[in-house]
Amino acid sequence: MASKETWRLVTRGPNGEIVIHDFDSPEGILRTHLQIGADDCSTDLELRGAPVCRTLVGPMPEGRTIVRYETPDVFEALTKEWATPKAPRRRVRKSDRAAQADTAADRTDG
Repeated sequence: MASKETWRLVTRGPNGEIVIHDFDSPEGILRTHLQIGADDCSTDLELRGAPVCRTLVGPMPEGRTIVRYETPDVFEALTKEWATPKAPRRRVRKSDRAAQADTAADRTDG
């Protein structure tokens, strides 16, 4: 198992942009946020015992070596963005493109 090497805090900046702060240990996050418990139910066993902080969502795994915490507004925005269905991409075959080009040419000729 890979160990968690990076502790990431994702917040919102003054202009609404997403700001990412990376730390080598959880102490960087604990300097600015109050620990209210320890994770004891994560499906990622390496997160068990990680700090749970007031006003942060997390810990959550991000890849194999990153522990991620987010402010509630970032969590909500990213979850909505992730959950919004994307419009399916239309696949156009080469023969369809040629037919469309011919149709378009016929329209301009007539």
